[in-house]
Amino acid sequence: MTEGQSSHRDFAGKRVLITGGLGFIGSHLAGRLVDWGADVTVVDSLIPEYGGNLFNVSKFADRIRINISDVRDEHGLRYLIGGQDFLFNLAGQTGHMDSMKDPETDLEINGRAQLAILETCRKFNPEIKIVFASTRQIYGRPQYVPVDEKHLVRPVDVNGINKAAGEAYHILYNDVYGIRACALRLTNTYGPHMRICDARQTFLGIWIRQVIRGEPFEVWEGSQLRDFTYVDDAVEAFLACASDENANGRTFNLGGLEVISLHDLASLLIKVNGGGVAETRSFPPERKRIDIGDYYADFTAIRTAIGWEPRVPLEVGLARTLEFYRQNLDKYV
Repeated sequence: MTEGQSSHRDFAGKRVLITGGLGFIGSHLAGRLVDWGADVTVVDSLIPEYGGNLFNVSKFADRIRINISDVRDEHGLRYLIGGQDFLFNLAGQTGHMDSMKDPETDLEINGRAQLAILETCRKFNPEIKIVFASTRQIYGRPQYVPVDEKHLVRPVDVNGINKAAGEAYHILYNDVYGIRACALRLTNTYGPHMRICDARQTFLGIWIRQVIRGEPFEVWEGSQLRDFTYVDDAVEAFLACASDENANGRTFNLGGLEVISLHDLASLLIKVNGGGVAETRSFPPERKRIDIGDYYADFTAIRTAIGWEPRVPLEVGLARTLEFYRQNLDKYV
């Protein structure tokens, strides 16, 4: 095992709970962990807008426990959390526009429910180790790039505010109650199992759906700079943080190997796909109000603390993703 990489030895025989475990990243985590001999329970509400999909775990569903429930149900949390060694806490509402249209629901899921999870851990399983899925959205419009963890937290939407609160609760419970927890600020994670029926997880999903169908896709303005994390790299970060005590009480940015404009990303996607049409459009007004401009991450902190860094080049990740959806498009649209 090299620095920054987790090992099956860290998880074999361990009890692992994954909230949002039928979703994009959660299902990849479940697959890796079950292959390593962990006793895995996934929890997911399967609310249609939030990304859970039973097909994501179809290849190993008989080797895990699947609990269809909502993290807002405090009465079920004690049963689920008791006796677990690790909690990968990925359940959340990710839609930025959804959070603006229905801020109360976003608060319930990304704020109140996170506090209830932590209180349950404090009362009934204080030895658990938690890795929380946060987001780069909490930074808002960057004052400088690349963005490091010292950057001001100033979200531009309700989702960012509530995710920042959820993250802060986890670090607080680590610092005050000794419940080992850390948070990963994700940025444009992509790959197989991602949501492609709408833009609730990332705009790239819509692009991939359209280009596979042979239909034009829209690039809004297009000069904005972004970085992207392939799902295998993101999974490795979650696992490495769970198994490394140096991560406790920390928040870390994830990032990608390349920084690319949206125009160039569209061209790369068309190249990898072997065809496609991108149409440049102006931002819809409701989107323009919460657009963050350029963003790409400085992930020096996680590389220094536990040795993680992205390994999958963007072109390779796009090729893997396109191949997956060519074979399974009907399961995700």
